[in-house]
Amino acid sequence: MEHQKEEQAEPVSPVGQYFNSSVLCIYIIGVLEFEVPIDDLQTYALLKDVFLPINPRFSSIMVQDKDGEKRWKQVAVNLKDHVKIPTFPEGKTVETYDKYFQDYLSSIAMEQLPQSRPLWDIHIINHRTSDASSTIIFKLHHALGDGYSLMGALLSCLQRADNPSLPLSFPSLKQSKPETSSKSFSRKISWMCSSAFNTVSDFGWSVLKSSIITDDKTPIRFGDEGADFQPISISSMTFSIDHIREIKSRLEVTLNDVVTGIVFYGTRLYMQDMDSKSKTAQSTALVLLNTRNIEGYQSINDMLNTKAKGPWGNRITFLHVPIPKLNETRNSNPLEFVWDSHNIIKRKKQSLGVVLTGTLLEIEGKLRGQEAVAKRIRGTLTKSSAVISNLVGPIQQMALANHPVKGLYFTLAGGPESLVISIMSYMGVLRVTLKTEKDFIDEHKLKSCMQSAFDKILQAAMEITKH
Repeated sequence: MEHQKEEQAEPVSPVGQYFNSSVLCIYIIGVLEFEVPIDDLQTYALLKDVFLPINPRFSSIMVQDKDGEKRWKQVAVNLKDHVKIPTFPEGKTVETYDKYFQDYLSSIAMEQLPQSRPLWDIHIINHRTSDASSTIIFKLHHALGDGYSLMGALLSCLQRADNPSLPLSFPSLKQSKPETSSKSFSRKISWMCSSAFNTVSDFGWSVLKSSIITDDKTPIRFGDEGADFQPISISSMTFSIDHIREIKSRLEVTLNDVVTGIVFYGTRLYMQDMDSKSKTAQSTALVLLNTRNIEGYQSINDMLNTKAKGPWGNRITFLHVPIPKLNETRNSNPLEFVWDSHNIIKRKKQSLGVVLTGTLLEIEGKLRGQEAVAKRIRGTLTKSSAVISNLVGPIQQMALANHPVKGLYFTLAGGPESLVISIMSYMGVLRVTLKTEKDFIDEHKLKSCMQSAFDKILQAAMEITKH
């Protein structure tokens, strides 16, 4: 009977296998900050009645069938194995609890989850910090699903704080000036030629970056060995989405262009401060992209539908984006970083390089096996300088069992890169989380440079007269 059940078990997707292999073990860390203490939260009841039913993977382990294929096998879940409630010393200052929390977060992010039980843990911290009265940390293996899937799962456990009967809504990602569909014939030909050129260029560059071309060693890239097992630090900072919208409006670009420009400028300022030569070093960011053609989040039932527009799983790919160099022009006018980001992103959108790269990995997986692809992806990560990922959060405040959520952020852990920049919006605030290699990257200086980049870009944008 057990054998029959295993044969019916859902196969693990290729990306799920890449992220849980002998060379890669990637986790998503999500942090929920609450306005009130959560002593009375019915944790086990919520997990049993709300969380586990969301998806069978939350009560499954990864096994190999008789043909060598990896599958999800459902098992009995002992919730006590998955819920951790650390206790910190009593009677300390808020600043001391900030340090305890940061150390704890960084420590659990590094730990491997045992493969003998479902690949997730929840940590409940009932100590006040500068950011929250209490905090819940979700640690989920990337093999369970990507950020879109897991964010959708999280949102299905939460309600709107003001009115639980109303759905959460999300900011629109559409451009303010949609392109007209009635392009002239010559413009369509021009676009097709541009798309073909960009596709060949991007695909060729992606292959070279994954195999031959390596970024320079800089203050954000230690070397080729990878930082998988080095101690890390996780910290975050906030920016006003209203300010970012103001920059967007004045520069006539997208929100994504503005945020990317700030992140790139802040990174280069940090590199310059640490080593002046590195401001023009060859550095590349790997940007993780959701390949679903959908805005917002679908319900879990819709996600699990095989014909869903936004299905459950790992529907992601990565894009190689060169970090603009800090030359004299960009130094004197920081808005160049936003315009550069706008042009790079616009050009990448006119390319099928990402699709071809994904197809190449799929073919390699069939010919050489998933471990070979995992090694290639790990090589791509070590040859690049940073990983950038972003998720869109709700506009309204959320609550978990009537406990209002004050803040929300996430990061990735377990990879070989020294720097991960994760970006998330929630309640009119943009949260930028930095996962850095400890004792190599100075996180305080990096945060200071990011803030400086934001301030300089905002100031320069405000000096532009609106049309």
